Amino acid sequence: MGDKRTWLVTGAGRGLGADIARAALAAGHRVVGTGRNPDAVRAALGEREDLLVLSLDITDPVSIQAAVDRAVSTWGGIDVLVNSAADFVAGFFEEIRPEDFRAQLETGLFGPLAVTRAVLPGMRAQRSGHVVTISSSAGLIGQPFVSAYAAAKFGIEGWGESVASELAPFGIGMTVVEPGFLRTGLLTPGSTRYAEPPIDDYADTTRETIAAWNGMDGTQGGDPAKLARALVGLVDSGPPPLRWVAGTDAVAGVEQKAHDLLAQVAVELARARRRLVAATARRPGSAPVPRPRPAPRSAA
Repeated sequence: MGDKRTWLVTGAGRGLGADIARAALAAGHRVVGTGRNPDAVRAALGEREDLLVLSLDITDPVSIQAAVDRAVSTWGGIDVLVNSAADFVAGFFEEIRPEDFRAQLETGLFGPLAVTRAVLPGMRAQRSGHVVTISSSAGLIGQPFVSAYAAAKFGIEGWGESVASELAPFGIGMTVVEPGFLRTGLLTPGSTRYAEPPIDDYADTTRETIAAWNGMDGTQGGDPAKLARALVGLVDSGPPPLRWVAGTDAVAGVEQKAHDLLAQVAVELARARRRLVAATARRPGSAPVPRPRPAPRSAA
């Protein structure tokens, strides 16, 4: 392991956030474990010398700043920020109320932005740091029933890619993590909210989707503890990648998306070339291409 560093992890009371906090502690780091319910964080992580548990609501700027200030005053600074807090608003786009869609963006997009904004001044001052934000394969691949969640995660992807180049001159790394399906509890009632009441045209598919997801919960192929250990090793190992696609299902999905995008570009380029050729042939003032005349008939 490298130098002992201070990690601030949001959403550390359950799911992937708790696993990342445990992995960082096991690797010998100090951890500021945060969540809306500090008791849930303590129950998940226990009492440890290198653990500071704080209340932090990622939708409340006052709560964010208070937690960041306490972490800095306790341990002198924050070296690694992990934006892991998340929830899930599911349903077909027409069914999701505008206020619920906005709430998903507040938690999934604006929350991580707000926490990062509070942490960056200290990282710039120390000319080092690493911001890790948990996105999803849904941040790269759209699919039915997840429009609000995907909108938030697609936003994280664009924000992370843009801000990475802004932070690099100050020695601050940026990594966006795109996991596939993990056994994190995201599909449990405490994390997922479904749009209701359903629109009749979508009702059958909605029932089938919810039943399938309920059956999937707890049996997803990805192991969050394994991913957490790998993530801590990645952060400790050196220059961070901008994106880290984690899980065989996520890798397969991203490869297919890249293939589809390249194929789409190739089709559009071919169409553009055909239109250009056609437009050139019809250009005003251009001489028409002569057609061969039929041979004259011989006199009878």
